[in-house]
Amino acid sequence: MEKQTTLATPVSLEGTSLHTGEKVSLTLHPAPANHGYKFLRRDLPDEPILEALANNVRQVERATTIVQGTAKIHTVEHILSALSGMGVDNALIEMDANEPPICDGSAFPFVQLIKKAGIVELDAPRSTFEPPETIFLENKNSSLIGILPDNHFRISCTQVGPEGKFPQFATFEITPDIYEKEISAARTFVYYEEVKPLMDKGLIKGGSLENAIVIRGNQILSKEPLRYSDEFVRHKILDIIGDLALAGRRLRGHIVAIRPGHAINTELAKAIQKRYEELISMAPRPVTATSQVMGIEEILATLPHRYPFLMVDRIVEMPNELSAIGVKCVTINEPYFQGHFPGHPVMPGVLQLEAMAQVASIVMMRRTENEGKIGYFMSADEVKFRRPVFPGDTLFIHVEMMKAKKNLGKAQCRCVVNGNVVSEAVLLFGIVNK
Repeated sequence: MEKQTTLATPVSLEGTSLHTGEKVSLTLHPAPANHGYKFLRRDLPDEPILEALANNVRQVERATTIVQGTAKIHTVEHILSALSGMGVDNALIEMDANEPPICDGSAFPFVQLIKKAGIVELDAPRSTFEPPETIFLENKNSSLIGILPDNHFRISCTQVGPEGKFPQFATFEITPDIYEKEISAARTFVYYEEVKPLMDKGLIKGGSLENAIVIRGNQILSKEPLRYSDEFVRHKILDIIGDLALAGRRLRGHIVAIRPGHAINTELAKAIQKRYEELISMAPRPVTATSQVMGIEEILATLPHRYPFLMVDRIVEMPNELSAIGVKCVTINEPYFQGHFPGHPVMPGVLQLEAMAQVASIVMMRRTENEGKIGYFMSADEVKFRRPVFPGDTLFIHVEMMKAKKNLGKAQCRCVVNGNVVSEAVLLFGIVNK
């Protein structure tokens, strides 16, 4: 099992931010497990902390900006790309301005900073998302991006300039070693025609040929030669890694991108974050031995039912004498699956009602005056079957007594799978001597 990581020691650097042109000091701090990436604005009075998550993205013009409350962080993609690309899962990024230093326009200075700090493992498993299906997005600017299921994290990307100039393609499996050598040093670039409009918007105030490549026609303007023959597409991959770090967890999958940009990158990060939350919500609620209220032995001593008609495996909660939550683990080995829609096995609704009645009987049987008696299911009202129950589901049976007289019980019941109500009913049953 892969473990989460963080930095071994704090490390700092200073520089000028790209868009605001301000001087900024940045310090990377170690962080505990499940912290993720967070920014600390040391320059603001209340020193707010901003979570680097896709849902906090607000602006994506020439950079990715996250916002929480009134605090902003511009151009988060390069520092997040370095942390993610080098395999760091948790870090606190402290700054005394609203934008990290642009350095040389690449993520390589941040890689050097991370290597100076060192990386250590934490005693917690790494959270990884591998999509069960393809997630694909396209926007009006002819940009496309998607993630396909894959056992590794790969990126394949194309980039082309205006009028089809400088078409480039690159594909890499992203590992710390490959990221450092093949991706991190690729610098940001801009087309000459875009410079004035960006400046008119108050952007790239700190830009220069020392931290960006300018493309003018067929000319490449830079303080140094290209670091890679396909440096433009490699920088696009660098940005994708940084923007997808906002999904909040490691990725396993093949990213395919055509003319990507921060807008569509961060939309994919949001889609991944949403899909992960959907899949987590479908996972059965954990039931441990420590949460047990009634085990199977006590249930067998309370109810007369036996295989194959015992529909309760455990009572996990009894907050008071009039309510309880029972659990039934539905498996393909249930005898009714052999004949009830064998090609499309679903739990019969009548057995869900029986499960409700059995939990309700347990609630009633635990009352002192009912000791030694038995509950008979008499009627069911307001019955609704909302979703099918399949093999592998964990059925949580919620019961709350509405009436609990000497010989009569009435209960509001519902069955829940993965947080969704699958069936509900109001049940009436009688209490008689055995």
